[in-house]
Amino acid sequence: MWTWFNKLASPPHFYRLAGTLAPWFGWIAGALIIAGLYGGLVLAPADYQQGDAFRIIYVHAPSAWMSLFIYVVMALSAAIGFIWRMKLAHAVAAASAPIGASFTLATLVTGALWGQPMWGTWWAWDPRLTSELILLFLYIGYMALRASMDDLQRADRASAVLAIVGLVNVPIIHYSVVWWNSLHQVSSVTRLGKPTISTSMLVPLLVMFLAFTLYYVAVLLVRVRAEVLRRERNAGWVRELVHA
Repeated sequence: MWTWFNKLASPPHFYRLAGTLAPWFGWIAGALIIAGLYGGLVLAPADYQQGDAFRIIYVHAPSAWMSLFIYVVMALSAAIGFIWRMKLAHAVAAASAPIGASFTLATLVTGALWGQPMWGTWWAWDPRLTSELILLFLYIGYMALRASMDDLQRADRASAVLAIVGLVNVPIIHYSVVWWNSLHQVSSVTRLGKPTISTSMLVPLLVMFLAFTLYYVAVLLVRVRAEVLRRERNAGWVRELVHA
């Protein structure tokens, strides 16, 4: 197992493997997004209270899930790179940040679009919304800190510390609707009991969750390949690749 792990952590091996896998993840994600949107926007019935306005959940909820999931991946990758000095782990963290920030921004925008007709306002300093906004600032801060340093190793270490410390915000976002009096509704899917959403609405939502996850993997593989080339530009295998 450790031999396989060490081989996967090798930049040239990962570069070739990522180039093979990225299109597969991308095409599957695209097909699932089309299926999920059709099921959610066309086949699913209107909500008995919110009407058709609820359909924004098929973008909002998966985006919110991805904003948290990607941050955890970014922080864990940064921690692995920080502890074991694995360059590829730092590359994964660096490549994840812009993707996670995009999903976080999408979460806030779609939430505002839903909140205006439902709550009568585009924004409220609700615990869930505020902690999600802090998550966006953490992503931006991570990227800004990396960009502010010319020394790549210093940038890796400093940004890793920020990413790890920022992990404390993830459970705050997840449990904010339980810990505080929140306008935001409690989870209707990720709960210990039976989900409080009908199957006809739930299935397209689960498809979108999977589609967004696979989309992240596809984009991550492409971005990590670019990050690996940037880091290894003076390596012999990169020169051979360019000449080939």
